[in-house]
Amino acid sequence: MAAPYRSSRDGLSTRPVAYGGNSDEIQLRIDPMHSDFADETAVLRKQVRKLRDVAQEIGTEAKSQNDYLNQLQMTLIKAQAGVKNNMRRLSNSIIREGSSHVMHVVLFALLLFFVVYFWFKISRK
Repeated sequence: MAAPYRSSRDGLSTRPVAYGGNSDEIQLRIDPMHSDFADETAVLRKQVRKLRDVAQEIGTEAKSQNDYLNQLQMTLIKAQAGVKNNMRRLSNSIIREGSSHVMHVVLFALLLFFVVYFWFKISRK
């Protein structure tokens, strides 16, 4: 049988499990000469925390923007319903009143024309 530990270039070594069991099982040992793994792991953890915090901020901002868009959409729906309602009432009013409004405007314009015409005639004398 080979030596219980074999050196690897990364400071990791494996050996077969001593107790009876599945022969595919191995044990892993980290060489203390390469203890900078802990430092690298700590740096990676800090970076993962930062990424997690950024992702949470993005999620919070996305929720806020989504709520704002929903409120804006509801406001636009209400405004559209109000405009539609007013247009319906205006159409009904025009249908009920008929063209009498147009006739009143034409008569007023004619009356105003004659008043200005006669006033101009009288003031020239």
